[in-house]
Amino acid sequence: MEKQLFETIQYPDEAFPYIMHTHTNQGSTPKGRGVNDLHWHEELQMTLVTKGKLTIQINGIDYDLKAGQAIFINKSVLHIVSHLTHDGEYVSFNFPEKLLAFYSDSIMEKSFVLPYTNSFILSLEIKGDEEWQNQVLQILWDMREEFEKKKAWGWQYKVSIKTVQLWLILISNISLSSEESSKHNRRQQERLQVMLSFIHQNYSDPVTLKEIADAAHLSVSECTRSFKKSIHMTPYDYLVKYRIKRSCELLESTEYTITEIARRIGFNHVNHFIQSFKKHCNRTPKEFRKIRNG
Repeated sequence: MEKQLFETIQYPDEAFPYIMHTHTNQGSTPKGRGVNDLHWHEELQMTLVTKGKLTIQINGIDYDLKAGQAIFINKSVLHIVSHLTHDGEYVSFNFPEKLLAFYSDSIMEKSFVLPYTNSFILSLEIKGDEEWQNQVLQILWDMREEFEKKKAWGWQYKVSIKTVQLWLILISNISLSSEESSKHNRRQQERLQVMLSFIHQNYSDPVTLKEIADAAHLSVSECTRSFKKSIHMTPYDYLVKYRIKRSCELLESTEYTITEIARRIGFNHVNHFIQSFKKHCNRTPKEFRKIRNG
């Protein structure tokens, strides 16, 4: 099945739309989008580094966080953990904004939730440099504990209360800005998401730079600038990288020949595929398959 940039979060209990993922280099528990997986979702996210160090990229900016530090990521914002130390671990709390509103059309929703979640704020680092940040970090550690002992009576209520406390501290210490640069950042995010989605949906076909740019109604030069600024690579480089990623999945899960895989992921010539694969993975597709399949 095609892997989309948009993540539909599967809550363990639909009656309590809240989830905590624990991520390491080995994977995510419960299963989710972890290290080196570019994505976005409608939920708000708080990420807390619990071990080691990580680098998370948001709108072309790399944020380096170490154990005990955190970051808030607004809804519908593209992000990717691009590096996690070998012993690293982080937890991400995902929840819908409605959890903070108490009920629809409440004064809380109108005054204290939507003005911030619909703003041009993309993310906010919480490193513990100020007292309010330390309060937020302590709440995140407490929430992690609640999730880990979630069989305890009333744990959902405790998590909800702590989340609202955290949110109040957060919005009390950030200013809503309507600067043009902030608006531009949000527009850039939206256009990039359109272009990346176009690549994900059409990677198996011959894709031109103009087609990628046209998907977001941009010029070729503006399309290229957007990619370089936001994800530090050209559209073509991203297309090739994504094709290689898809080929790894096919090499592991199917018996298709190397030539057939090359055709399925959009390479016209198998030799070009093998050269590109070796450049990205430091081994040939055949060697990759042999190692992964034992």
